[in-house]
Amino acid sequence: MDKRVIITGGLGQLGWELRRTMPSRWEAWITDIDEMDITDPESIAQAFRNFKPDLVINAAAYTAVDRAEDEPELAFRVNRDGVANIAKEAKACQCRIIHISTDFVFDGVSGIPYRPEDKPNPLGVYGKSKLAGEQALMEVYPEGSTIVRTAWLYSAHGNNFVKTMLNLFRQQQVVRVVSDQVGTPTWAFNLARFLWFLADYDPALTTNRCYHFTDAGVASWYDFAVAIEEETRSWRDHPVEVVPILTKDYPTKAVRPHFSVLNKETTWKLWNEKPQHWREALRSMLKELYDSKEF
Repeated sequence: MDKRVIITGGLGQLGWELRRTMPSRWEAWITDIDEMDITDPESIAQAFRNFKPDLVINAAAYTAVDRAEDEPELAFRVNRDGVANIAKEAKACQCRIIHISTDFVFDGVSGIPYRPEDKPNPLGVYGKSKLAGEQALMEVYPEGSTIVRTAWLYSAHGNNFVKTMLNLFRQQQVVRVVSDQVGTPTWAFNLARFLWFLADYDPALTTNRCYHFTDAGVASWYDFAVAIEEETRSWRDHPVEVVPILTKDYPTKAVRPHFSVLNKETTWKLWNEKPQHWREALRSMLKELYDSKEF
């Protein structure tokens, strides 16, 4: 018998990748705010009554990192209260949850990749609201919930760093990119595949746990931009120089962690699949984007 899953944040890049990688044994209702508002408990209750899910993959979030500094109430309403609302309804229905979180729960002062059990210390409103969501989930429904933290997500669909760079490369011959913030780019396609693996895995072994998922390897935003430029050089009729700058030379409202590398050892042991290096993943995504003729 097919299993049923509600995927929130369905209009985002991860929701899009979850849709196209969904195994045939799953029946999905891929929703966004117009169909199920996670800040409205009655909206969630109605969705559960109508669809009767076995699983919720919560990819809905307030992700505007800088704007969150001016809209903390909204950020917490979505990232904390919305998660708590889903958890309460899921617990009542005995429905599993896989919740997507972020590297921004850490402060970035470590020089060693962060393990799932390391103590969080978010720097800004966005990270604090996402950590509050994790905590709310584990307070309400730990026995049915799994947290997956990821970082630097991109896809051929939606808005992301790769597409921002491609647009800048079209318009400018010199592009300046921060070189002292380090993490790992992650193709949302690969994250989606891991989430479906979790969806089918024995919940007794994966609930009440946190996993980290990114692609393999490490890069600064500057390294990432250089790779994008090199892979797409033939797309343009003019050269582009990518210039490294420091965070202090590109001030933003929200403070960002300087080191966001996540330790994925427990993830790789569980999944037992060779991780894809971020450069290889980027090449695959860019080919897909080129073939789509969007750029």
